[in-house]
Amino acid sequence: MFEFTKIEKTTRNIAFIHFCVMFGYKMFSLFFPLFLVEKHFSLPQVGYSAFVLYFSMVLLAPLVGFLNHKINSGVLAALGILGYGLYCLGMMFFPNFLIFYLLQILLGLSAALFFVSARTILMGSYLENPNRAFAWFYVAPSYADAIAPLVGALIIWKFGFYGVFAVGFCVQFLVSLFCFFTLSNSIGFETKKTSPKVSLQNYGRVLDNIRKKKITPFILLAFVILVCNGLINTFFVLFLKNLGWSRETILLFNALLSLAFLPVSMAVVSVIGKLKSRRNVYFGSVITALFYVILGGLSMFLNFYSLFLLMTVQSIGGLMVGSGRSALMTTKLKEYPQESAAVDSIFSPFSTAVGGLIGGLVIVLFGYPLIFIFSGAVILGAGALMGKKVFEEKM
Repeated sequence: MFEFTKIEKTTRNIAFIHFCVMFGYKMFSLFFPLFLVEKHFSLPQVGYSAFVLYFSMVLLAPLVGFLNHKINSGVLAALGILGYGLYCLGMMFFPNFLIFYLLQILLGLSAALFFVSARTILMGSYLENPNRAFAWFYVAPSYADAIAPLVGALIIWKFGFYGVFAVGFCVQFLVSLFCFFTLSNSIGFETKKTSPKVSLQNYGRVLDNIRKKKITPFILLAFVILVCNGLINTFFVLFLKNLGWSRETILLFNALLSLAFLPVSMAVVSVIGKLKSRRNVYFGSVITALFYVILGGLSMFLNFYSLFLLMTVQSIGGLMVGSGRSALMTTKLKEYPQESAAVDSIFSPFSTAVGGLIGGLVIVLFGYPLIFIFSGAVILGAGALMGKKVFEEKM
């Protein structure tokens, strides 16, 4: 039986809001590289745009962690969602490259506000099962993936990218209001007067505790996986186009992939809740590594159905790794929820930024298959180094 009845109210609210935010964003984000190509962006420039977006989130996440000491986390999360809406408006009217990259920075700030604040609320709350709670948090975008690309594709087909950006703005505006009235009462701690110096000291303690509590190898393994996933997530649509797929086939593939993952994700969340955090990271890394090796080795022979199966496997591995990493940080670093949330939030955007930047440079030189195989080999090697450590401790 899946553990629907054991989802805490706070976890349920945050997961639902996460779903709504990603629904508004993923109506166009999957097709964003196509939008940029239509705007005459080169492949490296597509990578640079991802790098600017995610690296700005990395730089701003510590600042947002400090602000969570001063301002209600629910309010900050709502402001971040509103920023997503403003970004949609900006995409409709940006006149030049400078404004475009400034808008990427705005989106990075908005993402930092939402994700750091949402994680702060989760880490500061009583969670019966942190692995399960973060699994629901991470799986929420999968539910958006099931319908958002299809809805976005229909809007783009009928009204173009301007239409989907307009709808995205409306969605984010309404979700920001819901978030404000829901999450502002959900925090498990009070805002307090904390100086920047104290906050910086807390970041130092968080990093020191990561080292002392022997979770550094698993955090680094999760980072390596996120870098590789950042590469494929940034260029996956262009990879499919390189295989000769039509725009309509790409839209159908991604919509069906997300829809099919819904029942799979429910089973995976149930399994994640029963496993220890280290094992979730380790087993997720093995699954992800095998995915990359097979994808690279057989990329020219894969058809719609075999690639469909492979991408489902990749989603399972990524969900296990992300849930295990966040649960580790929640249980080991609970004394500093604001700073821990900021550090945890940095991993995904920083690794995606690095993956996007590297991908834009090396794919042109070596091609997709070789890069995929190399990524799988790196993950498999990193996971093998800590195989024994996975079963040493309870958490």
